Amino acid sequence: MNTLARLALFGGVYGNDHALAAVLAECRMRRLSDLACLGDLGGFGPHPEAAITRLREAGVPTVQGNYDHSIGHGLDDCACGYTDPEDEAFAQRSYDFTAQQVSERSRAWLRTLPREARFVWAGRRVLLCHGSPRRQNEFLWDSTCSDAFLARLLREADADVIACTHTGLHWARTLADGRMVVNVGAIGRPAHDGRTHGWWTELVADETRLAAVFHPAIHDHETVARAQEAAGLPPEFAETTRTGWWTTCLGNMPIRERRAAHR
Repeated sequence: MNTLARLALFGGVYGNDHALAAVLAECRMRRLSDLACLGDLGGFGPHPEAAITRLREAGVPTVQGNYDHSIGHGLDDCACGYTDPEDEAFAQRSYDFTAQQVSERSRAWLRTLPREARFVWAGRRVLLCHGSPRRQNEFLWDSTCSDAFLARLLREADADVIACTHTGLHWARTLADGRMVVNVGAIGRPAHDGRTHGWWTELVADETRLAAVFHPAIHDHETVARAQEAAGLPPEFAETTRTGWWTTCLGNMPIRERRAAHR
């Protein structure tokens, strides 16, 4: 009988320390000892410093997201890649809040994070990145990524599996040759699906098969919403936390993802 390899991946912590604590606890419960974070530790949530400290002290291998790069280097904005002026305005308020909360020790740690991680797992060449292998803040949406495009990404990256995050919506695609691209989702914000939790991903593989299993990052979302309000973050953020529907950052979301979320 083949032994299954299991790998836990999550991204988009977004300053939600409650969600991060819940995911780490579930990984321990499931005896998942191999895990990694794909970045963006601040933004949206009320406790970025606590989340960064928890992740660092847990020793979880972490890939640098655009948010982490900007905060670590003291840049003026998150470099999130938004094109809508309203989204940019909300992102700036979130970024300014995060920048005020994060300590110099945490900034120094964020600067040390690698932009990608490569390793062989279950006989497959795995590449972990934040947005894409091409750009730290590239949005890889399920509906806009053809099989041919994903095959080219895999070929150019010299990988059998690419795992990313950044969009906040989880999805996975296995190509005809067995290679996979997976967006592991975000744990710190709902996935615009009417549920009050984000998602993380468990990859399961043996010599012949590979699958992505999505798990909910269930936590006390009401406590998070109240903390967002107490911190003076935009009320739209707490509304998303309570309802599971995005109120901001919709400008980059393709119409198919918007429609699918409401079906």
